[in-house]
Amino acid sequence: MRFSESLKKNSSFREVYKNGKSCVNRYFVMYVLKNNTERNRLGISVSKKVGNSVVRHHITRLVREAYRLQEEKFSSGLDIVVIARGASRKVTYQETEKALLHLGGLHHILRKEDEIF
Repeated sequence: MRFSESLKKNSSFREVYKNGKSCVNRYFVMYVLKNNTERNRLGISVSKKVGNSVVRHHITRLVREAYRLQEEKFSSGLDIVVIARGASRKVTYQETEKALLHLGGLHHILRKEDEIF
């Protein structure tokens, strides 16, 4: 991730949950909060309810990779937390990418086509 960092601390996640806006689709919940920097911070949360550690780690890798490859489409200066829902257990990479872009569109955090490098 060239333009982003990972969101790691529990206090950072709680701050985004408390003050951020959320949107939902079939596979994920996305919380977004401005962070007053020039970089995005991405946090991914997958509950034990979704599956065992292999499944949870697989979903985390899918979300991280889908975000990494579409990173330039997202506005900068945001804390983004993606929470996997139960339906994401059998999600493919293409569905993950489409779901992330859909949530970005709902939050109005996608850049216009002419703004992309």
